[in-house]
Amino acid sequence: MKKLSLLLLAALAMVSCGNSYDAKQVAMADMQDSINYALGLVNGSQIKMMYLANDSSEEAINEFVAALERGYNGEVEELSEVARVGKSIGSSIKQSEAIGLAGNDVWTLNEKLFFQGLVNGVYGDTTVMKVDFARDFFQNAYQASSADTVKAGKAIKAKCMKNVATVTLNDKMDSLNYAFGLLNGNELRMYVLSADTTGTAGAELIKYINIGMKEKKHNPQLVSMGEQIGKSIKEQEAVGLIGEESLITKFDLILQGFVNGLKDFTEQMTPEEANMYITNALNHIKYGDTKAMGEKFLEENKLKENIQVTESGLQYEVLKMGKGKKPTATDKVKVHYHGTLIDGKVFDSSVERGEPIVFGLNQVIKGWTEGVQLMPLGSKFRFYIPQELGYGAQTAGDIPPYSTLIFEVELIDIIKE
Repeated sequence: MKKLSLLLLAALAMVSCGNSYDAKQVAMADMQDSINYALGLVNGSQIKMMYLANDSSEEAINEFVAALERGYNGEVEELSEVARVGKSIGSSIKQSEAIGLAGNDVWTLNEKLFFQGLVNGVYGDTTVMKVDFARDFFQNAYQASSADTVKAGKAIKAKCMKNVATVTLNDKMDSLNYAFGLLNGNELRMYVLSADTTGTAGAELIKYINIGMKEKKHNPQLVSMGEQIGKSIKEQEAVGLIGEESLITKFDLILQGFVNGLKDFTEQMTPEEANMYITNALNHIKYGDTKAMGEKFLEENKLKENIQVTESGLQYEVLKMGKGKKPTATDKVKVHYHGTLIDGKVFDSSVERGEPIVFGLNQVIKGWTEGVQLMPLGSKFRFYIPQELGYGAQTAGDIPPYSTLIFEVELIDIIKE
């Protein structure tokens, strides 16, 4: 079945070209530079995947990036929601001239009848066709059209008229164009024009539909998205990039990141690496003190009596030494444990739950895998686990990134596979 294209939904889903852009390497001197570039790369890659899957031509990419620059530089006309939606509908109809009514390549677009249906719907006139009838008729016809093989004819072009009027529908194609317009107009009346208290919103909508019809853009929806993203980046200069006040916006790096993402240029960083870099860098900014405090704690703790330190940096003390066998990394073990942060906050405890747990030693953090293998059966140890042997830069439940972990562990049983 062909994909149904609804103009209004496309318009409402948006976030309210002569230049050429080349993919290339960039110089990144510090974390600030790298975050800006990575942010652009991730977003550029996502936009290509989500919105340029069917057309990733130079024209489409250049048009989007130019819109991004305009938005950032404040060169975009500020429009009301009504004007923005109207302009988008006009642009969409202009595009439909080449692909058929509602994106259906077997239906000929008749702009005169579509627009009259839309205007009648906007003003609530159902003389020609009732809305419920239009919806059922259009949906049923769309489903049946999957069997049609005759391609749409040349579009019948027209401007969007200003006034309600009664029209004659001579055949099925006339009715389809009118019904589709009526449905869109009715949706506009309910969701876009409902707050109009002056009675002028309908005229504004029609004005901007005709403005949108005149614009020559490869992908109008993507252009609008680019402008809005650029504007959003500019606004972040005052509050910090992606809401982090310590991050400075460097638009030239973000822009090149977008270009490289849109063009699949991954010599410096893949989108996956970029996304991970951003996560880790933000965690470092937010939780760097946690890491430093953990390192200081371990430095002081290792000087205490009875604290032993392994080659990896794992620290432990024996609370009770058992006499049984020691597990291996491939064994399953049954343990009771009590886990806290260095400030004493409990983040997990089988002791408090009153039920021991069974797990494979090769399925847990490195500090556990190493530490429990030091324990003879029946032992109880306290482990002080550096963040790099724990969860590192990742958040794990109530455990912040870079946290040093303290576990009291009692080895109850070794379960051989």
